Amino acid sequence: MDFANMDRRQLTLAGAGFSVMLTLHYSFQLVSQHLFYWKNPKEQRSILIILLLPPVYAVTSFFGFIDRRGSKQFFMLLDSVKDCYSALAIATFLSLIYSYSNLSMSRDSVPDEMKGREIRLLFPMNLLLPRTTRLNQEKFRRLKSWIWQFVIIRPVCSVLMMALQFIGVYPSWLGWGFTVVLNISILLAMYSLLVFYYAFAKELEPHEPLSKFICIKGIVFFGFWQGVLLHILVDLGVLQSHHFWLETENVGEAYHKVLVCVEMMFFAVLHQYAYHAAPYSGDVEAKLKLQKKHE
Repeated sequence: MDFANMDRRQLTLAGAGFSVMLTLHYSFQLVSQHLFYWKNPKEQRSILIILLLPPVYAVTSFFGFIDRRGSKQFFMLLDSVKDCYSALAIATFLSLIYSYSNLSMSRDSVPDEMKGREIRLLFPMNLLLPRTTRLNQEKFRRLKSWIWQFVIIRPVCSVLMMALQFIGVYPSWLGWGFTVVLNISILLAMYSLLVFYYAFAKELEPHEPLSKFICIKGIVFFGFWQGVLLHILVDLGVLQSHHFWLETENVGEAYHKVLVCVEMMFFAVLHQYAYHAAPYSGDVEAKLKLQKKHE
Protein backbone atom coordinates (compact mmCIF):
# COMPACT_ATOMS: atom_id res chain seq x y z
CA MET A 1 0.00 0.00 0.00
CA ASP A 2 1.49 3.29 -1.14
CA PHE A 3 0.72 5.76 1.65
CA ALA A 4 2.59 8.57 -0.14
CA ASN A 5 0.03 8.64 -2.95
CA MET A 6 -3.03 8.45 -0.71
CA ASP A 7 -5.19 11.52 -0.14
CA ARG A 8 -6.51 12.62 3.27
CA ARG A 9 -9.74 10.67 2.85
CA GLN A 10 -7.90 7.44 2.09
CA LEU A 11 -5.38 7.96 4.88
CA THR A 12 -8.13 8.60 7.42
CA LEU A 13 -10.06 5.56 6.26
CA ALA A 14 -6.94 3.39 6.38
CA GLY A 15 -6.02 4.63 9.85
CA ALA A 16 -9.50 4.01 11.21
CA GLY A 17 -9.61 0.56 9.61
CA PHE A 18 -6.20 -0.35 11.00
CA SER A 19 -7.31 0.74 14.49
CA VAL A 20 -10.42 -1.42 14.22
CA MET A 21 -8.36 -4.44 13.14
CA LEU A 22 -6.04 -4.02 16.13
CA THR A 23 -9.04 -3.65 18.43
CA LEU A 24 -10.48 -6.92 17.12
CA HIS A 25 -7.10 -8.63 17.42
CA TYR A 26 -6.44 -7.69 21.04
CA SER A 27 -10.04 -8.25 22.14
CA PHE A 28 -10.50 -11.67 20.58
CA GLN A 29 -7.05 -12.72 21.74
CA LEU A 30 -8.09 -12.04 25.32
CA VAL A 31 -11.50 -13.66 24.77
CA SER A 32 -9.78 -16.83 23.54
CA GLN A 33 -7.57 -16.88 26.64
CA HIS A 34 -10.60 -16.73 28.94
CA LEU A 35 -12.33 -19.48 26.95
CA PHE A 36 -9.20 -21.62 27.23
CA TYR A 37 -9.05 -21.11 31.02
CA TRP A 38 -12.81 -21.44 31.57
CA LYS A 39 -12.81 -22.05 35.33
CA ASN A 40 -15.31 -19.57 36.74
CA PRO A 41 -18.26 -19.28 34.31
CA LYS A 42 -20.16 -16.80 36.49
CA GLU A 43 -17.36 -14.22 36.46
CA GLN A 44 -15.84 -14.99 33.08
CA ARG A 45 -19.18 -14.83 31.27
CA SER A 46 -19.51 -11.25 32.51
CA ILE A 47 -15.92 -10.50 31.54
CA LEU A 48 -16.47 -11.78 27.99
CA ILE A 49 -19.43 -9.42 27.49
CA ILE A 50 -17.32 -6.49 28.70
CA LEU A 51 -14.37 -7.50 26.50
CA LEU A 52 -16.60 -7.29 23.42
CA LEU A 53 -17.49 -3.67 24.18
CA PRO A 54 -14.50 -2.14 22.29
CA PRO A 55 -15.12 -4.29 19.17
CA VAL A 56 -18.82 -3.35 19.13
CA TYR A 57 -17.98 0.36 19.48
CA ALA A 58 -15.17 0.18 16.92
CA VAL A 59 -17.05 -1.79 14.26
CA THR A 60 -20.28 0.21 14.47
CA SER A 61 -18.32 3.47 14.42
CA PHE A 62 -16.28 2.35 11.41
CA PHE A 63 -19.33 1.40 9.36
CA GLY A 64 -20.94 4.72 10.26
CA PHE A 65 -17.71 6.45 9.28
CA ILE A 66 -17.51 4.93 5.78
CA ASP A 67 -21.14 5.83 5.02
CA ARG A 68 -20.42 8.37 2.28
CA ARG A 69 -23.86 9.95 2.44
CA GLY A 70 -23.61 10.51 6.18
CA SER A 71 -27.32 9.72 6.63
CA LYS A 72 -28.72 10.44 10.08
CA GLN A 73 -30.89 7.31 9.93
CA PHE A 74 -27.89 5.08 9.38
CA PHE A 75 -25.91 6.81 12.14
CA MET A 76 -28.81 6.38 14.57
CA LEU A 77 -29.28 2.71 13.69
CA LEU A 78 -25.64 1.97 14.45
CA ASP A 79 -25.74 4.08 17.59
CA SER A 80 -28.81 2.16 18.81
CA VAL A 81 -26.89 -1.11 18.50
CA LYS A 82 -23.94 0.43 20.35
CA ASP A 83 -26.12 2.00 23.05
CA CYS A 84 -28.06 -1.19 23.73
CA TYR A 85 -24.82 -3.12 24.08
CA SER A 86 -23.31 -0.48 26.36
CA ALA A 87 -26.37 -0.79 28.62
CA LEU A 88 -25.86 -4.57 28.69
CA ALA A 89 -22.19 -4.05 29.52
CA ILE A 90 -23.00 -1.76 32.47
CA ALA A 91 -25.52 -4.30 33.83
CA THR A 92 -22.91 -7.03 33.37
CA PHE A 93 -20.23 -4.94 35.06
CA LEU A 94 -22.51 -4.44 38.05
CA SER A 95 -23.08 -8.20 38.16
CA LEU A 96 -19.31 -8.72 38.11
CA ILE A 97 -18.85 -6.29 41.01
CA TYR A 98 -21.54 -8.20 42.92
CA SER A 99 -19.67 -11.43 42.30
CA TYR A 100 -16.33 -9.98 43.42
CA SER A 101 -17.97 -8.56 46.57
CA ASN A 102 -19.80 -11.82 47.39
CA LEU A 103 -23.16 -10.09 47.04
CA SER A 104 -26.32 -11.69 45.69
CA MET A 105 -28.15 -10.08 42.76
CA SER A 106 -31.28 -12.14 43.47
CA ARG A 107 -31.56 -11.42 47.21
CA ASP A 108 -30.62 -7.76 46.79
CA SER A 109 -29.53 -7.51 50.40
CA VAL A 110 -26.45 -6.33 52.27
CA PRO A 111 -24.65 -9.02 54.30
CA ASP A 112 -24.68 -8.39 58.05
CA GLU A 113 -20.89 -7.94 58.19
CA MET A 114 -21.15 -5.05 55.70
CA LYS A 115 -24.04 -3.20 57.30
CA GLY A 116 -23.07 0.05 58.99
CA ARG A 117 -19.96 0.41 56.85
CA GLU A 118 -18.96 4.03 56.32
CA ILE A 119 -19.58 5.48 52.86
CA ARG A 120 -17.82 8.67 51.87
CA LEU A 121 -20.02 10.71 49.55
CA LEU A 122 -18.36 12.40 46.61
CA PHE A 123 -18.80 15.84 45.05
CA PRO A 124 -21.42 17.23 44.44
CA MET A 125 -23.60 15.06 46.70
CA ASN A 126 -21.43 15.91 49.71
CA LEU A 127 -22.60 19.52 49.33
CA LEU A 128 -26.23 18.49 49.80
CA LEU A 129 -25.87 15.60 52.25
CA PRO A 130 -23.51 14.76 55.11
CA ARG A 131 -19.99 13.98 53.87
CA THR A 132 -20.16 10.45 55.28
CA THR A 133 -23.04 8.06 55.78
CA ARG A 134 -23.56 4.43 56.76
CA LEU A 135 -24.36 1.57 54.43
CA ASN A 136 -27.76 0.02 54.99
CA GLN A 137 -30.40 -1.80 53.00
CA GLU A 138 -32.09 1.37 51.74
CA LYS A 139 -28.88 3.04 50.53
CA PHE A 140 -27.70 -0.18 48.92
CA ARG A 141 -30.92 -0.52 46.89
CA ARG A 142 -30.79 3.16 45.98
CA LEU A 143 -27.28 2.81 44.57
CA LYS A 144 -28.33 -0.19 42.56
CA SER A 145 -31.44 1.55 41.20
CA TRP A 146 -29.38 4.61 40.19
CA ILE A 147 -27.15 2.34 38.11
CA TRP A 148 -30.02 0.33 36.64
CA GLN A 149 -31.90 3.44 35.51
CA PHE A 150 -29.11 4.01 32.97
CA VAL A 151 -29.40 0.41 31.75
CA ILE A 152 -33.06 1.10 30.97
CA ILE A 153 -33.00 4.75 29.87
CA ARG A 154 -30.04 4.47 27.46
CA PRO A 155 -31.53 1.91 25.04
CA VAL A 156 -35.07 3.32 25.38
CA CYS A 157 -33.87 6.80 24.37
CA SER A 158 -31.88 5.35 21.48
CA VAL A 159 -34.85 3.43 20.11
CA LEU A 160 -37.14 6.46 20.48
CA MET A 161 -34.63 8.73 18.74
CA MET A 162 -34.27 6.27 15.87
CA ALA A 163 -38.04 5.80 15.51
CA LEU A 164 -38.71 9.56 15.51
CA GLN A 165 -35.94 10.11 12.98
CA PHE A 166 -37.38 7.49 10.62
CA ILE A 167 -40.87 8.97 10.71
CA GLY A 168 -39.47 12.47 10.19
CA VAL A 169 -40.50 13.96 13.54
CA TYR A 170 -37.21 14.96 15.11
CA PRO A 171 -36.70 18.73 15.63
CA SER A 172 -33.35 19.90 16.96
CA TRP A 173 -34.79 20.89 20.34
CA LEU A 174 -35.97 17.30 20.86
CA GLY A 175 -32.47 16.03 20.14
CA TRP A 176 -31.04 18.30 22.82
CA GLY A 177 -33.83 17.16 25.16
CA PHE A 178 -32.67 13.57 24.77
CA THR A 179 -29.11 14.73 25.36
CA VAL A 180 -30.06 16.38 28.66
CA VAL A 181 -31.92 13.26 29.84
CA LEU A 182 -29.00 11.02 28.91
CA ASN A 183 -26.52 13.37 30.59
CA ILE A 184 -28.43 13.22 33.86
CA SER A 185 -28.79 9.45 33.58
CA ILE A 186 -25.09 8.94 32.86
CA LEU A 187 -23.97 11.29 35.65
CA LEU A 188 -26.17 9.46 38.15
CA ALA A 189 -24.95 6.04 37.04
CA MET A 190 -21.30 7.07 37.05
CA TYR A 191 -21.62 8.63 40.50
CA SER A 192 -23.31 5.48 41.84
CA LEU A 193 -20.58 3.24 40.42
CA LEU A 194 -17.94 5.37 42.13
CA VAL A 195 -19.74 5.19 45.48
CA PHE A 196 -20.19 1.44 44.95
CA TYR A 197 -16.45 1.18 44.31
CA TYR A 198 -15.52 2.97 47.53
CA ALA A 199 -18.15 1.19 49.60
CA PHE A 200 -16.83 -2.27 48.69
CA ALA A 201 -13.16 -1.38 48.17
CA LYS A 202 -12.05 -3.99 50.67
CA GLU A 203 -13.77 -6.86 48.85
CA LEU A 204 -12.78 -5.55 45.42
CA GLU A 205 -9.10 -4.93 46.18
CA PRO A 206 -7.82 -8.43 45.20
CA HIS A 207 -9.45 -8.04 41.77
CA GLU A 208 -7.59 -4.87 40.67
CA PRO A 209 -10.83 -2.87 40.39
CA LEU A 210 -9.42 0.55 39.45
CA SER A 211 -8.35 -0.45 35.94
CA LYS A 212 -11.72 -2.17 35.38
CA PHE A 213 -13.60 0.97 36.43
CA ILE A 214 -11.42 3.15 34.19
CA CYS A 215 -12.14 0.93 31.19
CA ILE A 216 -15.92 0.73 31.55
CA LYS A 217 -16.33 4.41 32.41
CA GLY A 218 -13.93 5.53 29.71
CA ILE A 219 -15.70 3.62 26.96
CA VAL A 220 -19.32 4.27 27.93
CA PHE A 221 -19.32 7.59 29.77
CA PHE A 222 -16.39 9.49 28.26
CA GLY A 223 -17.44 8.36 24.78
CA PHE A 224 -20.88 9.89 25.26
CA TRP A 225 -19.57 13.26 26.49
CA GLN A 226 -17.03 13.36 23.69
CA GLY A 227 -19.88 13.07 21.18
CA VAL A 228 -21.84 15.85 22.89
CA LEU A 229 -18.79 18.15 22.91
CA LEU A 230 -18.16 17.57 19.20
CA HIS A 231 -21.79 18.39 18.38
CA ILE A 232 -21.50 21.63 20.35
CA LEU A 233 -18.29 22.55 18.49
CA VAL A 234 -20.02 21.90 15.17
CA ASP A 235 -23.04 24.01 16.17
CA LEU A 236 -20.69 26.85 17.15
CA GLY A 237 -18.91 26.61 13.81
CA VAL A 238 -15.58 25.59 15.33
CA LEU A 239 -15.60 22.29 13.40
CA GLN A 240 -16.75 22.27 9.79
CA SER A 241 -16.71 19.72 7.00
CA HIS A 242 -13.99 21.54 5.03
CA HIS A 243 -11.58 21.04 7.94
CA PHE A 244 -11.53 17.38 7.00
CA TRP A 245 -12.35 15.24 3.99
CA LEU A 246 -15.87 14.58 5.29
CA GLU A 247 -18.21 16.50 3.02
CA THR A 248 -21.29 15.70 5.07
CA GLU A 249 -23.85 17.65 7.03
CA ASN A 250 -23.33 15.33 10.02
CA VAL A 251 -19.70 16.25 10.51
CA GLY A 252 -19.95 15.94 14.31
CA GLU A 253 -20.99 12.30 14.01
CA ALA A 254 -18.21 11.62 11.54
CA TYR A 255 -15.51 13.18 13.74
CA HIS A 256 -16.80 11.24 16.73
CA LYS A 257 -16.68 7.94 14.89
CA VAL A 258 -13.11 8.49 13.73
CA LEU A 259 -12.01 9.17 17.30
CA VAL A 260 -13.93 6.16 18.67
CA CYS A 261 -12.23 3.85 16.16
CA VAL A 262 -8.82 4.96 17.43
CA GLU A 263 -9.75 5.11 21.12
CA MET A 264 -11.16 1.58 21.18
CA MET A 265 -7.75 0.26 20.13
CA PHE A 266 -6.23 1.72 23.31
CA PHE A 267 -9.06 0.40 25.49
CA ALA A 268 -8.61 -3.07 23.97
CA VAL A 269 -4.94 -2.90 24.99
CA LEU A 270 -5.88 -1.68 28.49
CA HIS A 271 -8.26 -4.65 28.78
CA GLN A 272 -5.21 -6.90 28.48
CA TYR A 273 -4.21 -5.65 31.92
CA ALA A 274 -7.60 -4.99 33.49
CA TYR A 275 -9.28 -8.29 32.56
CA HIS A 276 -6.35 -10.63 32.02
CA ALA A 277 -6.94 -14.38 32.30
CA ALA A 278 -4.15 -15.06 34.82
CA PRO A 279 -6.52 -15.38 37.83
CA TYR A 280 -8.21 -18.31 36.06
CA SER A 281 -5.13 -19.94 34.56
CA GLY A 282 -3.82 -21.49 37.76
CA ASP A 283 -0.62 -19.42 37.72
CA VAL A 284 -1.82 -17.08 40.46
CA GLU A 285 -2.95 -19.94 42.69
CA ALA A 286 0.37 -21.74 42.22
CA LYS A 287 2.38 -18.65 43.14
CA LEU A 288 0.28 -18.06 46.26
CA LYS A 289 0.76 -21.67 47.39
CA LEU A 290 4.51 -21.42 46.79
CA GLN A 291 4.67 -18.15 48.72
CA LYS A 292 2.80 -19.67 51.69
CA LYS A 293 5.08 -22.68 51.63
CA HIS A 294 8.22 -20.52 51.91
CA GLU A 295 6.63 -18.46 54.69
